[in-house]
Amino acid sequence: MLIEVADASDPRLGDYVALRDTALRRSLESERGLFIAEGEKVIRRAVEAGHRPRSFLLAERWLPGLADLWEARPDVPVYVVTEAVAEAVTGFHVHRGALASLHRAAPARMADLLDARRLVVAEDVVDHTNVGALIRGAAGLGWDGVLLAPRAADPLYRRAIKVSMGTVFALPWARVNDWATALPALREAGFTVVALALTPDAVPLDAYVAAGVPERLALVVGTEGDGLSQRWIDQADVVVSIPMSRGVDSLNVAAATAVACWALR
Repeated sequence: MLIEVADASDPRLGDYVALRDTALRRSLESERGLFIAEGEKVIRRAVEAGHRPRSFLLAERWLPGLADLWEARPDVPVYVVTEAVAEAVTGFHVHRGALASLHRAAPARMADLLDARRLVVAEDVVDHTNVGALIRGAAGLGWDGVLLAPRAADPLYRRAIKVSMGTVFALPWARVNDWATALPALREAGFTVVALALTPDAVPLDAYVAAGVPERLALVVGTEGDGLSQRWIDQADVVVSIPMSRGVDSLNVAAATAVACWALR
């Protein structure tokens, strides 16, 4: 199924069109039930996690490195292109030289994560880079999963996958059932809900840790601009903040989440 393609407008490459156009990709990937993985390591992690390839888009020099994957799937087309054709199709220079289109698996449910000890809960984190970095941090620091509010960015968008280095395939994640009742549901399931926010009554993170960390904990973080909604702050058991210096009031949401995950691990 090695197929050389010289024309960037070839309809067989439709899964890979305009990868930087977020609105188009959201529509196309939802309609076709697919996502795009970029780079040999990420493609391999996606396939090993059980996602079925629809096709591969490879520059010739990347064929040997992924040969074990495509040779084992003779029914999956491997489109061999020049780097110029890949750039024309995708809209950017694919410096890693390897892309794959894969089927989305059935999403996990919030209920599937409720037996965890440590969960990160992200409200409306809308930047794909931040979602990918947040999941990578939670995975690397030993947390059990991530819950996302309905408006949070898609962890299977190409940029989120790339930034996470494929940990979106290794760490369980799911959407909350309902934004309004998500935190009460976590409390009912036995979690202490700890909100990370800048409020006048916030407890310094190190002081909270020194007082003793709960056995089961859900760390709640908010969107890039305004932070957590007042509703989610009010529904938390406690609000904590990271002590800052030199006039800096806060960190990027992914960085702040990583700091808190380390302290509360």
